[in-house]
This record gives sequence, structure tokens and C-alpha cells, in this order.
Amino acid sequence: MGEWKCKECGYNIKADAPPEKCPACDKKCEFVDTTCYIPDCGNTGKDPRL
Repeated sequence: MGEWKCKECGYNIKADAPPEKCPACDKKCEFVDTTCYIPDCGNTGKDPRL
């Protein structure tokens, strides 16, 4: 299971895949995978979309 953040409103959701429509802003938004952004996971946390 991953963690996803709505690029439009910032809503966070835990799911296997991002939803078609954001439950918070009720729009069809891009979701960014924010599951792991620590060095131990191999990511730097410097995703410009966050």
C-alpha cells in the first residue's frame, strides 16, 4: 500500500493506487506518490511536485 498526495489540494490518501477522482476536492487530479522520501528508501525527498 502506498501514500498518495493530490497535487491540486494536498489531500493525502493511503491506497494501492491513486483514485480516479480526489475525495477531498472532487476533481480529477494528478496524485504524487509520497510513500517514502527518506534516504533509507533511496529517495531524496526533493520531488518538485510536492
